[in-house]
Amino acid sequence: MGRVTERRRTLRIRDGAVSSRADTLVAEEPLEIRLNGKPLAITMRTPGDDFALAAGFLVSEGVIAEGGEVRSIVYCAGATADGVNTYNVVDVRLAPGVVVPDITLERNVYTTSSCGLCGKASLDAVRTTTRHPVGDAPPVRLTPELLAALPDRLRAAQKVFDRTGGLHAAALFSEEGELLDVREDVGRHNAVDKLVGRALTDGRLPLSRAVLLVSGRASFELAQKAVMAGIPVLAAVSAPSSLAVDLAAESGLTLVGFLRGPSMNVYAGEHRIALEAEARRG
Repeated sequence: MGRVTERRRTLRIRDGAVSSRADTLVAEEPLEIRLNGKPLAITMRTPGDDFALAAGFLVSEGVIAEGGEVRSIVYCAGATADGVNTYNVVDVRLAPGVVVPDITLERNVYTTSSCGLCGKASLDAVRTTTRHPVGDAPPVRLTPELLAALPDRLRAAQKVFDRTGGLHAAALFSEEGELLDVREDVGRHNAVDKLVGRALTDGRLPLSRAVLLVSGRASFELAQKAVMAGIPVLAAVSAPSSLAVDLAAESGLTLVGFLRGPSMNVYAGEHRIALEAEARRG
């Protein structure tokens, strides 16, 4: 298994003073995900929670929706020509009877960068493949004060970020603001996949009463992953993309951006935000 952090020599310049020292950096390595022995996707990730990452990726792709649909997840032995296991290739074997969808190269490109398909096709693809539609009944209700407290709770749980300053994070919170799980990775999408994959193996899907918080912007891909896992609320400390807002509005997802202290923008699903009557009129 690769290390989460690595040391590299750096030339340090501070106020004209020059020194040499080792710096702690977050590790980044490729992970190839295979499905029933066939290559499916490659993602750059921080080593760790690789099985959860692979499972979460398959949930977001609509391949699986329940833990019982997975027979096994293993590292591929002899991943290199000389037979050395790099721990950078995992194979997910589906349970007997689980239908393997026809996932083409075009779909792989679409899931990583939203290229190759127009906005409407992207929205339609999520709507038609999700098996955990957003449907919290009664709806989750969150006060602005509760939402405002979540970024600090996420930041306090980022252990590797404290050493490197170079990791994104994603966390799941209960509707009462309790931290349920947190994962770090060089990619926000990987951190979310690790959360969803862990929830899958623990039998907690759909996450119909959870709040997903991400440390950066809210892209279409992250909104897609939230919807595929049945998460009703996605919050981000930075901006959302236009397509993420469109997907949120169409799917019933509550999307909060620019969550910084008491300030935030609610782009969709405002019925889940508990506001005072005076604030509504303002």
